[in-house]
Amino acid sequence: MPEKVIDVAVGVLMRPDGTILLGNRPAGKPWPGWWELPGGKLEPDETVLQALGRELFEELGIHVKTATPWVTYVHKYPTTTVRLAFCRVTDWTGEPTGLEGQQLRWVDLRTAHEVPLLLPATYPPLRWLQLPDLYAITSAATPAGLPTFLANLDRALAQGLKLLQWREPDWPGGAAAPDLHAALGEALNRCHAAGARVLVNSVHPRGWWNEADGVHLRAQDAQACTGRPDLEPEKLLAVSAHTLEDLSRARALQASFVVLGPVLPTASHPDHPGIGWDTFATLNAQAGLPVYALGGQSLDTLEKAKSMGGHGIACIRGWLA
Repeated sequence: MPEKVIDVAVGVLMRPDGTILLGNRPAGKPWPGWWELPGGKLEPDETVLQALGRELFEELGIHVKTATPWVTYVHKYPTTTVRLAFCRVTDWTGEPTGLEGQQLRWVDLRTAHEVPLLLPATYPPLRWLQLPDLYAITSAATPAGLPTFLANLDRALAQGLKLLQWREPDWPGGAAAPDLHAALGEALNRCHAAGARVLVNSVHPRGWWNEADGVHLRAQDAQACTGRPDLEPEKLLAVSAHTLEDLSRARALQASFVVLGPVLPTASHPDHPGIGWDTFATLNAQAGLPVYALGGQSLDTLEKAKSMGGHGIACIRGWLA
């Protein structure tokens, strides 16, 4: 007999000050007193966004004005399996009030995971929300191009860049060249001084991965892994994905996030049409992890990516503008 899965719409309400809304479950419900993000079950023939609007009005007394799909995540409790459709709610009217007798708290996102009695399925989205919406990819290419790249990096860091992938497959002398390793060290120093993290692409030696803040696995390298790479607990693991099989592999490896594409034509592959936004949205809904759109992306496409359920964008050239 197929396992019964309960579909739930969940609202992620964040204020400009970086606080997120949590509510505790009232008496009479499972897990009473535990804290969670607000939301509730879908009714028959309801879409996720329809259920979200209804639940947040009934539960909090607010009218949702702007909400977008984000991550759909399946969590197994001892007696129940729930499919949680997390949605980012960025605009609403009214002040959230506990209309069902629940307490509400606006909690600093940086410390929200420390709240006692936090419902287990609430931990993943709090972790994902720590990821920025821009994932930059390097393109220094040669030793001669390194000074210009570092100047661009300094500019981007000053403007708030927080996540960078070190990916230099065409560097003279190969992806393990000593001068390339030295260049990575320089980039790491600059990024860490600005509070940014750096992931090393798996084209580079495994010994570099833990020197940085984690690794970004190419799709073929992720498929070849027999288990999650041996990374320190605080390190990030990213995976490139092009298909549903790639996304499934990323989940099996407990990836921190995935990069999906190419979505649009790119300068390096102008004749490749990309998968398009509709396919991106369809695959994103099945990812179970935060997804960055890759391919033809820039700050001009960021809001489009988010509206299609993406966490943000990944780009090689677009972040340099």
